[in-house]
Amino acid sequence: MGITAEAVSDQAIQEGEGNQLLEIKVYGNNIEKALKDLKNKLQKEDFFKELKRRTFYEKPSVKSKQKRIAAIKKKIKASRFKRHD
Repeated sequence: MGITAEAVSDQAIQEGEGNQLLEIKVYGNNIEKALKDLKNKLQKEDFFKELKRRTFYEKPSVKSKQKRIAAIKKKIKASRFKRHD
């Protein structure tokens, strides 16, 4: 028996984004473990972050500022793990 959950909101379906299907298998009627696995998969796909972002209107200037900050953080993190030969 398998539980499937679609990890996209109605708005995302209307926009044609992320029409992916998540499938979580339940073994031995262990629903708690299946829910935990589902939550972990949604967390890895940044579903909750996207949901929070879409909850409130964000001004374009704030969006661009956050995008710049994220790019800087990503660059710093990449340089930390870069090998220096």
